[in-house]
Amino acid sequence: MTEYRANSDPIPSTYSSAFARRTRTKPRLRHWIASLPLIAVAAFTFNGAAPAEISTDISAESAIAEQQGRWSIGEARKLVNLIEESEQEGLNPRDYRLAELRAAVDAGGNGPALDTLATAAALSLAHDYADGRIEDKEALDWHMTPAADANSLAQGLQDALDRDKLGSWIRGLLPDHRQYRALKAAYVATSPADTTTREQLRANLERWRWMPRDLGDRYIYVNVPSYRLELMNGGVEEASFNVVVGAPKTPTPQLALHAQSVVANPSWTLPPSVLKEGRWQGKGYSVTRRADGGVTVRQAPGPRNALGRIKIDMPNAHAIYLHDTPQKAAFGRTDRALSHGCVRVQNIEELAALLHGGGELDDALAGPVKTRVLQLEKSVPVYIVYFTAEAQPDGTIRYLGDPYQRDQALLSQIGRPGAGGVTMAAR
Repeated sequence: MTEYRANSDPIPSTYSSAFARRTRTKPRLRHWIASLPLIAVAAFTFNGAAPAEISTDISAESAIAEQQGRWSIGEARKLVNLIEESEQEGLNPRDYRLAELRAAVDAGGNGPALDTLATAAALSLAHDYADGRIEDKEALDWHMTPAADANSLAQGLQDALDRDKLGSWIRGLLPDHRQYRALKAAYVATSPADTTTREQLRANLERWRWMPRDLGDRYIYVNVPSYRLELMNGGVEEASFNVVVGAPKTPTPQLALHAQSVVANPSWTLPPSVLKEGRWQGKGYSVTRRADGGVTVRQAPGPRNALGRIKIDMPNAHAIYLHDTPQKAAFGRTDRALSHGCVRVQNIEELAALLHGGGELDDALAGPVKTRVLQLEKSVPVYIVYFTAEAQPDGTIRYLGDPYQRDQALLSQIGRPGAGGVTMAAR
C-alpha cells in the first residue's frame, strides 16, 4: 500500500447492545479463570455480573454440568482460527489462551474443561474486539463510549454457538469503518521489520475499537493530531477547517458530544486553568465572588473576546466547545496545539452557516456586543478524537505527529504484538 508521512499541516444515541453502559472495571483476571464455570467466566472475564437469565444461585458443579458439551471440537477449532486472525488486528493471539486451546483441540474430546477454556478465550477476544484491550481509557483522556457489557457479550456468544455463527458474531464486533479497514490493510502490508510504522498503526487500530460503531449520517469530526475539523455527510467530506487544539499542558479530551446551538457574540467565563495564570487581572473582566469563596470571571462579548464572534455549544462536563478567536495568526502555524483545551476553528462562520443555515446568523452577528443563541433544528454529533495515523480518500495512510505523546503510553498497556507476519482473512 502506498503511504506518505506528513507534518500536522495541510453521536448517535443508539449503540449495539454490546456497548450498554456499565460501571468502570478493575484490571482483568484472565490468568486464573480457566477453571471457572461458565457463569463465573462471564463475570470474572469482565468483572461484570452474570447474564441475567442464568441464576448465580447455583453450585459450581451444577453450572459445569449444564455447560458440558457446549463446545464441540469443531467449534473450538473455529475459535482457534479466529484467535489466530486477531494478529491482523494488531493484537497478540497468545493473549487469548491460544496454546492451551490448541492443545485441548488436538487432545480431542469435549467436556467441562474444554467448555470453560473456550468460553474464557472467546469472551476475552470478543471483549477486546468490541471495546478494545485497554480498560482504563480515561487515563488516556478518552471519554467517549460506554464500555462493552459482559452480559450482552455472554448472551451473544451463547446465541452464536446455538446458531453456528461463531465466526460472523466475533468478527462483527470489530469496527467496520473505512478508516479501520484501511489501517488494518496497511498494518498487514507493512513488514514486521518496520516496527515503528507497525506500532503506530497498531495504536490507532486499538483507538478505533474504542469508537462508536455508528457515527451517524452527518457529524463533526475533529482529529487533534491533524489539527483539522471535518464536517462529514453520508461518508463524504462536506467541508473542512483548520483548528487550534489544546496545548500539551492543557490537552483537548476525546469526547462524543452533540452540537445543539450556535452562539453569536458569546461572553467567556474563564476556566480554572486560565484563572490560575492570573493574566486576566486588570483587563476589565467582571468578577463575581461565589458562596464557596471562589470567583467567577467573565469577559463580555465584543471584538476582543477570546471566543471571537461565534461559539458552537455542545454541553459537556469538560466545558469543551468550538469557537472563533481574534488570534487568527495561530492558524498559520504548523504546530497548532496551543489552546487551553477548547477547539478554535478557522472561518467558523462558514461552519456555523452550514449547521444553522438561513439569514438569522447574519442578523445576530450584525450587532457586535449582543449575545444571541440560535438553536439548531437538529443536534449534530461531534467526535473529538486522537488518531496519529489516518486514511486519506485514496486509501493512502497519513502519519501524523503525537502532540500529547499518547502512542507510547497506549502501546505500553496493550502489550506486545503477535510474532511473525500476518495475512488478511476474509470478513
